[in-house]
Amino acid sequence: MAQGGAGIAKRLGTLLSGLLECGGFCGIIFGWASLVFVLKDLGYFQELCQPSANLTDLPGCSRQDEEFSLVFTIGSFMNNFMTFPTGFIFDRFGTTVARLVAISLYTGGTLLVAFSTPALAVLLFPAMSMLSVGGMLLILTNTQVGNLFGKYRSIIITLYNGAFDSSSAIFLIVKVLYERGLSLRTMFLFMAACSAWHLLRTLFLMPRSRIPYPLPPAYNYGLRCPGRSQSYRTYEEKRPPEETGPEETPLEPSAPTGAGDVPTVSFRACVCSALFAWHVVWLSVMQLRHYLFIGTLNPLLQHLARGDTRLVSTYTNAFAVTQLCGVLCAPWNGFILDRHKRGKTPRPEGAEPLLPLRGQRRLPGHRVPPTALWEAVRAGHGAVGAGGPAAVPLCHPGARATRRGPLLRERGADCRGAGGLRQSRGGGPQVPPASQGSGGGRHPPHSPPQRREPH
Repeated sequence: MAQGGAGIAKRLGTLLSGLLECGGFCGIIFGWASLVFVLKDLGYFQELCQPSANLTDLPGCSRQDEEFSLVFTIGSFMNNFMTFPTGFIFDRFGTTVARLVAISLYTGGTLLVAFSTPALAVLLFPAMSMLSVGGMLLILTNTQVGNLFGKYRSIIITLYNGAFDSSSAIFLIVKVLYERGLSLRTMFLFMAACSAWHLLRTLFLMPRSRIPYPLPPAYNYGLRCPGRSQSYRTYEEKRPPEETGPEETPLEPSAPTGAGDVPTVSFRACVCSALFAWHVVWLSVMQLRHYLFIGTLNPLLQHLARGDTRLVSTYTNAFAVTQLCGVLCAPWNGFILDRHKRGKTPRPEGAEPLLPLRGQRRLPGHRVPPTALWEAVRAGHGAVGAGGPAAVPLCHPGARATRRGPLLRERGADCRGAGGLRQSRGGGPQVPPASQGSGGGRHPPHSPPQRREPH
């Protein structure tokens, strides 16, 4: 890291603190099954239960289960519905403003749960919605931390998403501590006090606007001395292309010097595309299945266990433990993605031939795909030597020049008409037509020249 930039200790501190933040606060609403067990034991919405006619039957608490399901449904709906507005806030106002909004929502949600009672159970509706939206906005600002680690960017992002899924185990901890005698109010007041830690991390370990990608050297973030330039555009414009690695290549190529503006796809065209529409449908179905299972798990266990509270508690704990596996499984997706992107490094056109020249040996580790060989054979190409940096398309006499050989041709290389071959415009001797004899006559297209007997 260049002098004046964020060192490895600061970047690792940002990474680990963000991992703790995502794993401890962002997705706790998905541990709803564990919290419902505590709320039922405290008597929330207990007045909705109807006493049974027989002593052997369970009381009819279907309306209570419906109320709890409604609380989770509204909270999970806000988790998805508010992603677009929160993304706009993040893009428009930057990291600091977005995180301050998230911290305010999260603190308000924890305080509402802490001061709720069975008589004020209605406070659960805004509380769960605020916890859901605040947590989503926190992880949205944390995903940019992957930009600090270059070629490991995808691994960091998926690690954070796995921690987001595993944070549902926080309500399991709340349930276990409640069974040990700790009150619900005390635990949620402690979670509200943790907002001070979120605020300190926002000031010292997060940027004011956004972390750029690719990351320029000497880039720093957090509170620093006033007057230091925070602009990185000047460096990016002067950065030579050979310093750009495979993982730091921009997603879209920049316009060449002296050329017009590169046509871009509008936001409306992206939203109205079939790919985006089917992706939204697929994600909606997956999310609906996920939320339906979590929201109905407690009443399902109550029905299957015939009201045995200890058995319901055991299976609720087992489900919450399985949710911890998200932080272990998700980084594998990022590892595969990083390896895949590293294998697709862009290669300058004409820098290296796909097929070796005649008389040259293939370099170790170079492999020619069979499909490229087949395309070369079908197109009638071959390696012709002559010392050029790449193979030149071979055109048979009388054949028209073809464009089916982009894998073999060099920039500027072309075929002469029925006469034969011409080397690239960049230099090199021209190859005379094979069909011309010493006397300047022409032979038929496919007949070899006659052999002369020595006198």
